[in-house]
Amino acid sequence: MILLGKVLCAVGIVAGLLAIFWRDTFNPDTISGTRVLLTGASMGIGEQMAYHYSRFGAEIVLTARRETLLQKVMEKCLQLGAKKVFYIPADMSSSQAPEKVVQFALQKLGGLDHLVLNHIGSSPFQMWDGDVEHTRWLMQVNFLSYVALASAALPSLAESKGTLIVVSSLTGKFSTPFTASYSATKFALDGFFGSLRQELAMQNQDVCITLCVLGLINTDAALEKIRTANLKSATECPGRLKCSPTGFGNK
Repeated sequence: MILLGKVLCAVGIVAGLLAIFWRDTFNPDTISGTRVLLTGASMGIGEQMAYHYSRFGAEIVLTARRETLLQKVMEKCLQLGAKKVFYIPADMSSSQAPEKVVQFALQKLGGLDHLVLNHIGSSPFQMWDGDVEHTRWLMQVNFLSYVALASAALPSLAESKGTLIVVSSLTGKFSTPFTASYSATKFALDGFFGSLRQELAMQNQDVCITLCVLGLINTDAALEKIRTANLKSATECPGRLKCSPTGFGNK
């Protein structure tokens, strides 16, 4: 116990020193003029990322399923200072959508500096019920479309020494109840893009891959799923501790 106390004390001191002396070296000017393709951009996390890029003066292509929402996001992006904004409606459950979206972005922007993969398919919080078709569909939206988008954009990102940003979830690191299919897609993202990062380094390709592992978030969609899951836990786990449903990474 004495040793543990010393270790915790040392960790606390180091954390305190880092908090005092840490310098944020981010320069907003580096984002000005950056050519960005952002998926899942019509609401939630994707919408907010679009606004942040806009404030820094980026050039953006937005994509999501709902055109009316994309139009509203585009208008606000222009108001916030984006240099250029375009949008293309696309359903990532279609295997043709990723190539179409990337080619649209390359045509409108002349290349890509950032590819931000953020879209997800809807998946209910519930016990596994053997629905293989839903899992197959979810794999297409949450994983295979990410692979296809990244593959189509990699030549341009390599040319610009750009960045590939993959928005994932803690459910891709730790299994939780009610998320079997969703969790499988996030584990797949972690495995694929972790391996791709190493392969690009071995080939001396200067493309940065950032995997964003999100914890609990408070978007409307995530909170609604948590409420639904809590109701399920009350009925499906009677007399026990709640089944710990989470809103990890759900946008």
